[in-house]
Parts: sequence; structure tokens; C-alpha cells
Amino acid sequence: MKKVRVTTLRKKKSAGEKIAMVTAHDALTASVAQAAGLEVILVGDSLGMTALGFSTTLTVTLDMMVHHCAAVARGASTPLLVGDMPFMSYKISPEQAMANAARLIQDGGMEAVKLEGGAEIAPTIKRLVQAGIPVMAHIGLLPQSFHAQGGFRIQGREKGDADRLLADARALDEAGAFSLVLELIPPPIAAEISKAVSAPTIGIGSGAQCDGQVLVQADILGMTDRKPFKFVRRYADLYATSVKAMEAFAAEVRDGKFPGPENVPGA
Repeated sequence: MKKVRVTTLRKKKSAGEKIAMVTAHDALTASVAQAAGLEVILVGDSLGMTALGFSTTLTVTLDMMVHHCAAVARGASTPLLVGDMPFMSYKISPEQAMANAARLIQDGGMEAVKLEGGAEIAPTIKRLVQAGIPVMAHIGLLPQSFHAQGGFRIQGREKGDADRLLADARALDEAGAFSLVLELIPPPIAAEISKAVSAPTIGIGSGAQCDGQVLVQADILGMTDRKPFKFVRRYADLYATSVKAMEAFAAEVRDGKFPGPENVPGA
């Protein structure tokens, strides 16, 4: 697969071709995504829960993101690499956003950044784009604002929400965002947004009419034993497989079967 760039995604939308995006948090998970031919790798702040053991994304810092972004960049080069801007790393001012986005690109090896927020964040996105930093926007459920949104729940069900979400999407598109993540938005609204904006939309729990889809890699692979969200489809159960493999290893160590002659160099 050729190197994927922000312009590649717009071409895919124009051609009616779907875009597959997945998260990664280190060189290993990045290499798996690249080998599978995914167009976009998102180094999501969801790594706080999938890799670092936090209960939310809010504890993830910019330094943590830079560390994990750099690891992903070492593990994959063909997909478009997008780094999440963590909680409160871009809301204080456009200048703060530019300085922190620059770290994800210069130190973290990312090729674009992702920001959560609607029309209120459009001026910051415009400044970043003008500075040469590609931006992926994110509306609907905003994990960094889940306290204010009343928890992890579907957005767009209240009166006027559809119009607000559509206005947000248009403002972000006009600001220059190269793509929009639509999270937990009712499918009819997500479909309307996808038709209304020129930027490709990437859905998560927002129906099949988005221009692409994203899931957390740990959810796709079944790398944890927690119950997945309804919008997740597991394609493997690596948690159970890994536990069984570890149990087999431990049993052979205790029984003296490992290492065997074949595992001793020079034997």
C-alpha cells in the first residue's frame, strides 16, 4: 500500500471508498495495523485505559502522548499517523494548541493531530491548519468532556441537537479540518453530516453511512476481559488465548518441561 496522506482520504470520499482507522499505542500494535493495511492509525488518548490502566482519558498528559506517539511512529510508516491532543492541551489558547501540536509532530512523529469540540474550537483549528498542521476534528460524544455530557451516552437525541451537530460539522469543515470523527451520533444525523461536509467522516457508534469507521484496537482483538460497548465488534479473543498460553508456559516451567533441549542454545 502506498503512503496514506490527508489528501488520500478526500480522494477516497470522492470515489465512494470507505476508510478504515484503528488505534495503536506502541510499535507492536502499530506494526499490526500497518500489516493489516489500515489507512489511518490514531494514537488515541484511549491508551490511558487500554495501556496505562486509567479509568478515563482525562489523566493522560501531553508527555505521555508524545512518548506513545513516538513508539507508534517507529512501528508504522505507511498509514496516516494521527495523534490525539490530550485533555486541556489545546483549549486555553490557539498559541497553546500550536505549541503542543508541534510537540506531537516534532517529538512524536505524528503527521496530524485530533481535537475534540464543535464550532467553538473552529478558530483554533483554522490557526493550526494555517500553520501547516493537519487537523482531524471530533464531535458527538467527547470522551474528554464526558463529565459535562452526562457520561458515555449517545449524543443528538435532545431537541435542537441535530441542527447544532450539523452546524458544528460545517464550522469545522470550513476551518480546514481534513476529517471529522463522529462518535455516538444517531445514524440519520451522521449520514446527513457526511453528505453536508467535504471532509471525510469517520464513525464510531454512528452508523454505516459515515465515510469510514474507527475502533480501538484492543476492542477489535478482544485484548481485555471487560464487556465491550454495543457498537464494538470483536474479531478475536486474544485475552483468553493469551491467558491459556501463559498457563501452559507456567505449567511446563513447574513440571520441568521448559526449557527442553530444543530451547537451549548450543545443546
